[in-house]
Amino acid sequence: MTDTSNILFQPFEHGQLSLPNRIVMAPMTRSFSPGNVPGSDVAAYYRRRAEGGVGLILSEGVSTNAVTATGTPNVPNIVSDEAKAGWEKVIAGVHEAGGKMGLQLWHEGPFRNPAKTEHPNTPSWSASGFKMPGKQLWKPMTETEIETAITEFVDAAVTAKDLGFDCVEFHGAHSYLIDSFFWSETNQRTDQWGGDWSGRSRFACEIIRRTRQKVGSDFPLIIRLSQWKQQDFAAKYAHNPDELEKWLKPLVDAGIDIIHCSQRRFWEPEFEGSSLNFAGWAKKLTGKPSISVGSVGLTGEFTAAYAGEISEPANLDELVHRMDSSEFDLIAVGRALLQDPQWAIKIKAERHDELMSFSKDALTTLS
Repeated sequence: MTDTSNILFQPFEHGQLSLPNRIVMAPMTRSFSPGNVPGSDVAAYYRRRAEGGVGLILSEGVSTNAVTATGTPNVPNIVSDEAKAGWEKVIAGVHEAGGKMGLQLWHEGPFRNPAKTEHPNTPSWSASGFKMPGKQLWKPMTETEIETAITEFVDAAVTAKDLGFDCVEFHGAHSYLIDSFFWSETNQRTDQWGGDWSGRSRFACEIIRRTRQKVGSDFPLIIRLSQWKQQDFAAKYAHNPDELEKWLKPLVDAGIDIIHCSQRRFWEPEFEGSSLNFAGWAKKLTGKPSISVGSVGLTGEFTAAYAGEISEPANLDELVHRMDSSEFDLIAVGRALLQDPQWAIKIKAERHDELMSFSKDALTTLS
């Protein structure tokens, strides 16, 4: 494997976010929070990654309300007093271990399954009521519902800052609520919240802008974006750099600091005629730092792994090459860190023979 010490373990500075290295723990749903409250086992899980040398830990998706935001059992929220106390213990443990952590704010939107919730008669929210293109399951969100959702995101971000988190990430990817406004296939509104690029970005921009007003100019805000959708892995919201710039520029103008670009395989070019990946284009077009992600350090991709395929350790040569050329600034690692909290330390020490394969059995515990 390539010597990674020259880039992966260089410090990263942006505003008040100061990291010892470029490794980010990717946000991964764990569903180990009964009653939507993160307990001592969740706190220990994140602390182990801080002790293992991760530069920035991004939490699993955290619900912005207790009714419409999630239909996934045992997903934590940041609404109840008990949940806030739980998260306060999580961030305290990470800081005691010398780590940094951001809270990812998540609203499942059209992927909330009402039947799995305590509120089965409450419709799920999405821009136009679509879960799949051409399949409208609910009514479009009302102005009141949109305003409520925005306020809940903002309030959750302020709470995260007050609890001591080092940054906040808005989950704007993978077909969830924010993404349902971005994508024209699921946003067919004709009012100010739909239509052209500006209209479809307005929901996200309002969340970002109002959060920025509340948390101040220095608190780091990240947004996670994806071209691919749960309904369609081949989907592209932006088909060329000009369209990507139309998507990203309003988010930056609203106050985003870092763009987290979700890909299934980080090495794949985003557009024809260039080797740049999604995060590379985001950095090039906006000048903002970007985070890349997608099958880092392991063979295979997450869909096959979660279906039972064993993922073996893979070399980091391509990753190091791209980071050495400043294509993107940070790299998010998912399954490798889920399997082994010591992954970063082993990479730094070049203990490659100790790197672990990933098995879906890792999903069943908080190791």
